[in-house]
Parts: sequence; structure tokens; C-alpha cells
Amino acid sequence: MYLKFDEQDKTLIVTLLGELDHHSSEEVRNKIDYRLDNDDITKLILNFSGVTFMDSSGIGVVIGRYKKLAMKNGSLFVVSVSNRVKKIFELSGMYKIIKEFDTIEEALKN
Repeated sequence: MYLKFDEQDKTLIVTLLGELDHHSSEEVRNKIDYRLDNDDITKLILNFSGVTFMDSSGIGVVIGRYKKLAMKNGSLFVVSVSNRVKKIFELSGMYKIIKEFDTIEEALKN
């Protein structure tokens, strides 16, 4: 999995490319947590446009980052989620706590 980081006004935008599964989840978690812990981040936008597959480990990564940000009154949004991954989000109930937007620009406005 490849991660691309952009930062704008206390917002970290992470573009994920590849499979978010048990093989990549620990590395993804560590890299995102490093930025959340060391930069003054209050909003995280996960861009799923390049995610081709996600399993329960990927759900854990997203929920864990949500909880981490919630503890410091931050927020997490997901954008550009494919239909395949969207189904996993729906079945897991993640949409009850995490907002989805079509584009990064829409998420930045929120």
C-alpha cells in the first residue's frame, strides 16, 4: 500500500493506493499515527479513490484513527469510496459514526 500525505490548515489528507488489509494495516496505522501525534492535526480525510480491496483490518485502521481524533475533538472523513469498499463500510456500521463525501473539497468545507 502506498500513502500520499497532504496537509492544509490542521487537516491531514491521506490518499491510499492499493489494498488495505492485514498485510498493510499496521504500516498504514503507524504512518498516519505518526503524523497525528507529531503535527497539529484536528481533521483527517482518508481518500479511498485508490483502494482496491479492504478487509476487517482496514476497518480497524479507520475506526482507530476516528477514536484517536475524537479524543482531541477532531474529526475523520472518508472520500471517493468505491462501491466495493462502500459495501464493507455499510455492513460494518461505520457510516453511523463517519461521514463520507464524494470529493476532498467537500470534506474540507465541513
